[in-house]
Amino acid sequence: MTDTIQRFGRRAKLEHVLIMALFTLLALSGIPQKFYPAPWAETLIGLLGGIDRARWIHRVSGIAFALLALEHLAVVVFGALRGRVELSMVPGRKDVRDAWRTLEHQLGFAPEGARFDRYDYRQKFEYWGLVFGGGVMIVTGFALYFPTAFASVVGGQAIPAAKAAHSNEGLMALLVILTWHIFSAHLSPDVFPFDRSIFDGRISVERMRHEHPLEYARLGAPPARPTLRATAAALLTAPIRGALFAMFLPLAGFAVLGHRLIGKARRARAR
Repeated sequence: MTDTIQRFGRRAKLEHVLIMALFTLLALSGIPQKFYPAPWAETLIGLLGGIDRARWIHRVSGIAFALLALEHLAVVVFGALRGRVELSMVPGRKDVRDAWRTLEHQLGFAPEGARFDRYDYRQKFEYWGLVFGGGVMIVTGFALYFPTAFASVVGGQAIPAAKAAHSNEGLMALLVILTWHIFSAHLSPDVFPFDRSIFDGRISVERMRHEHPLEYARLGAPPARPTLRATAAALLTAPIRGALFAMFLPLAGFAVLGHRLIGKARRARAR
């Protein structure tokens, strides 16, 4: 038995590399425009060839990012409807329970953490953050690219709002990548110093057993085929579930801690 397992295919690996490259170009050309009066921003703009060249790089990269998003959406929707793509990133009740259980374990309230399937709740949170954050960036980016046409439809007051949303969402995305994603992919004790599974597509058997025990237990078994009706319902409700989950997770730690503290207070009062 091989000591590694194929986890990602060529399309997933290529998508990740393209997102990395486009995000880097967008950040390098966009963040300095937000902080242009700062000396470091002026220096970086100069290295890019001036403000006009930086804007050109940012717009071309943004259009490429939008096309990549459309390609990803089309592959997921049509692939799921044809039974070729599993909707593994759609959050459900188990992800809420997993987040709660993991936080309880990390805070010392539970002896064991959750057992995860193909993707855990943190990966789903990051994915849906990219989906909604990318959607905001794409819509507001095109609004700023075609302000006259956009203003004629929704009103001129939407243009400064789009500028603020685009600028602040871009900064937040950069900070999330530098903290959350970099830690998960490089600094976490489970993968330090580098998680290369998304690049070579393979994961060790040891990591699969440890990080995705439910998926590991299904290896070799025929995949479950949901009905077309169930798939269509999952696709239609996926954005709502993703949004609710993305809002829930940042508050989960406070909810777990508050729930435990209230329970302790009640037990102390009952004595």
